[in-house]
Amino acid sequence: MSFMADSSDYKASNSDFGDGDKTATSEAPLRGEVDLAEVPVTEEIPVPMSRNNVGNRFVAVVYDRIHSTKDYTSEDESDDDDNEADMLWGMHNDRIELTEEHVMWARKQNLYNDTFNTESMADILWSHQLLSSDLQRTIGHVMCVDSSTIDDCREALSRDPIIRSLLGTDNKNGECDVSSIPLYRWRQIRDHTLRRDDGRDGRPNMLLAFDRKEAMSDGVREEVTNDHLEYLIRSERIIAAGPLHVATAEKTDPKSIPIGTLLFFNSPDRDEAIDFVQNDPAAMAGLYETMSVHRFNNLDVTGKFVSENLYFPKQNTYQMKEAMEYWGYPVEDQQTKWLNW
Repeated sequence: MSFMADSSDYKASNSDFGDGDKTATSEAPLRGEVDLAEVPVTEEIPVPMSRNNVGNRFVAVVYDRIHSTKDYTSEDESDDDDNEADMLWGMHNDRIELTEEHVMWARKQNLYNDTFNTESMADILWSHQLLSSDLQRTIGHVMCVDSSTIDDCREALSRDPIIRSLLGTDNKNGECDVSSIPLYRWRQIRDHTLRRDDGRDGRPNMLLAFDRKEAMSDGVREEVTNDHLEYLIRSERIIAAGPLHVATAEKTDPKSIPIGTLLFFNSPDRDEAIDFVQNDPAAMAGLYETMSVHRFNNLDVTGKFVSENLYFPKQNTYQMKEAMEYWGYPVEDQQTKWLNW
């Protein structure tokens, strides 16, 4: 008796496929192919989970124009429009130059075990690069951090290469003050009907909306919650959604009230994206004071690691070990076998 993958009993005699003539069905082995039966069986330890994966999610919103401390103006101040363009393109070029470092910083932040990155106290779940309305420039990024405490979250943000470039660092000890970076708790809605692939039936967009100050007292958010959710579900375009709350030290702090909405969704173009968010029952009921819509690029901050092909051992499709060693990953670390085997 043998067992199927679903643990049900299965007998070879019940199969519709007989042994047949093995000599007739046998074919020449593919080049480089080995019999997996000859591959020695080794018991692998489970992939260690990060201690930071606690569901305590913070969202940082970084707009370059607001936070940049660099002077991009030229000596010739005769044309304000030209200086404005130079400033915007200067910030764009600086961000592009640091994007690779930003991605690798996040990937290393997420890699945790007993011998590497043991000081990591925050995981970077995602980082989205925000684009200008004409799609010509990058203007910032929005990042989700999973961490046990808000202080650990801010400490991680202080080492983001892009944030450090925008805010500058203390020349004495190299520290970066991130207190000016807006930080919120994000209560992502876990309904499976709100999970569409980014880029399906359109391109990914982000809505960042903040409530009117009177919204808490007049109860608009509570009144439109069900209609808002139904609208999102029926649209069949939502990538992720949820309210933004005040970033208190404790998740259960009653002061952590909802103050806005973070919504990721697909749309074929900007006009349709704006029309979609404006027709949200929450927006039509007057919940929001400000609404911003951006296209974004989803940066691969989690990292994709490829193990050796045991079926074709001579196949060298990926030079993963060399690449990881170049970026400072623990290529000889035996505890990280899913990277190094």
